[in-house]
Amino acid sequence: MISIQLPDGSRREFPGPVTVAEVAASIGAGLAKAALAGRVGTGDAARVVDTSHRIESDESLAIITAKDTAGLEVIRHSSAHLLAYAVKSLFPEAQVTIGPVIEHGFYYDFSYKRPFTPDDLVAIEKKMTELANKDEPVVRRVLPRDEAVAYFKSLGEHYKAEIIASIPAGEDVSLYAEGAFTDLCRGPHVPSTGKLKFFKLMKVAGAYWRGDHRNEMLQRVYGTAWATKDDLQKYLVMLEEAEKRDHRKLGRELDLFHIDEHSPGTVFWHPKGWTLWQEVEQYMRRVYRDNGYLEVKGPQILDQGLWEKTGHWDKYRENMFVTESEKRDYALKPMNCPGHILIYKQGIKSYRDLPLRFGEFGQCHRNEPTGGLHGIMRVRAFTQDDGHIFCTEDQIQAEVIAFTTLLQKVYKDFGFTDILYKLSTRPDKRIGTEESWDRAEHALAEGLRASGCDFEYLPGEGAFYGPKIEYTLKDALGRPWQCGTIQVDPNLPERLDAEFVGEDGVRHHPVMLHRAIVGSLERFIGILIEQHAGALPTWLAPVQVSVLNITDAQADYARDVAKTLQKQGLRVSLDLRNEKITYKIREHSLQKVPYLLVVGDKERASGTVAVRARGNQDLGVMALEAFSQKVAADLSTLR
Repeated sequence: MISIQLPDGSRREFPGPVTVAEVAASIGAGLAKAALAGRVGTGDAARVVDTSHRIESDESLAIITAKDTAGLEVIRHSSAHLLAYAVKSLFPEAQVTIGPVIEHGFYYDFSYKRPFTPDDLVAIEKKMTELANKDEPVVRRVLPRDEAVAYFKSLGEHYKAEIIASIPAGEDVSLYAEGAFTDLCRGPHVPSTGKLKFFKLMKVAGAYWRGDHRNEMLQRVYGTAWATKDDLQKYLVMLEEAEKRDHRKLGRELDLFHIDEHSPGTVFWHPKGWTLWQEVEQYMRRVYRDNGYLEVKGPQILDQGLWEKTGHWDKYRENMFVTESEKRDYALKPMNCPGHILIYKQGIKSYRDLPLRFGEFGQCHRNEPTGGLHGIMRVRAFTQDDGHIFCTEDQIQAEVIAFTTLLQKVYKDFGFTDILYKLSTRPDKRIGTEESWDRAEHALAEGLRASGCDFEYLPGEGAFYGPKIEYTLKDALGRPWQCGTIQVDPNLPERLDAEFVGEDGVRHHPVMLHRAIVGSLERFIGILIEQHAGALPTWLAPVQVSVLNITDAQADYARDVAKTLQKQGLRVSLDLRNEKITYKIREHSLQKVPYLLVVGDKERASGTVAVRARGNQDLGVMALEAFSQKVAADLSTLR
């Protein structure tokens, strides 16, 4: 007899080996129909398998359906294979390469003699639907590696043969067949193509084979797949809204910045965009000042030998910009950490000096590949709100609590209240003792708990030298953006001989906490623009008030109004053009200015202004002093 334990603690007995599908059928016809896969085992040993998987001995089993996160991943994985099946059906000469699951969907790379067109995508998606409607079984089989290589070579699938040939000799590989199409894959997959109903192809992009620019450029077809029609529709609506909020589009329309071919991967900030930048930077500077950070500034270029000593040269060399002077090699800094340690090392430090918190708006350079650049979200030159805390092991937990509280306030001030917390723990390859890892991980976890944060563990995702917390904010569309982090690092201070004199009179190496709240200012500003769809809160808006006259007769009064508000510290634009007032109002509304003040003869005579708030709200006529008080109240909400 074989005993299967289900998630509710109940058991089912079977006379012999049994498949996942048979266990599901024994529970009920509804579950048998909904089953996409199974999860066998528990804890770290658990794995997801096909419904055809045979269980040979007593085992724990959970039936996976489309309602489960793992079920959605199986749907997307299988949809990638369905895409390849459709492409091969329509374009037999196309060669398939790889097709993984990605966030919200999947992609598959193809080698074909000509670029796929939008019409091709329509035809491929239609063919996918036809193949899904056939409800063909998806069947797994296992072949020895060399036999699998020969099989795919016989099909003319040279890329697949190359992938399999890279697998160690003597190993078996699994293949999945659906109808006339067979693909290499570890699985699992849905039991039949009929389980794939709600998908859509999104776009085609270029991708080098194995990510190497020296190889052939392939065609990457992206798609999305969901468990229900409603989920698919919600995602497509979200994409439409995201397109409207695209920071690159709004950056042009609001005259904030541009990216120029003369300096790819760097940002040209226009006056209004630089005003926004300064508001963010000065806000963060106040955060530093009010929370015990000492602002520092390190050089842009540091000797290659320093980067070798820190280990960055071996790890980041390909992404570093290098230069030479007087036969000495240098690199533009890709991060600020070594510079802060060099500052720390100036003068003897005592345990009484700790924790010592340094902050820097440090400009960094990383030689990102062109294909990875994305507006101001992914650039080659960026500025971080970088900070490093030098402390003892015993001080880590308190610093995590203080940092988390501070980060939450900063995010709230910028309009973000939904934050995800993730704790990355020790990887297999690491340095340091188990005891030091235990203490560091415990300090981070307890710091989050004391801050009232529910968090998720990411086992094995920490750096080789220490664990870290990742703070991920969710925007108005529910999209996650990982911005903040605090990371324990006892390694770098030791490598660069940073020390302090302890209570015992002996020299010790401090722990270094790498921390950032907004991360890259460029990226964070891009997120802000998309979060608010360009309609930035009054305190951040590059122009807070626009003063518009109706005719030339009110020009002097309009100037006086603008000057008065400017003296109060407001950012004001003055529009005295000889244009119709409706045209002016529309134009400044499109610029998403928070307040428009219209002045005509009546307003000039009474010393008042007609106020329109963003969103086409008519607030009526009020005294200028009353308007100033209203704006002051609006700005005070930041605090």
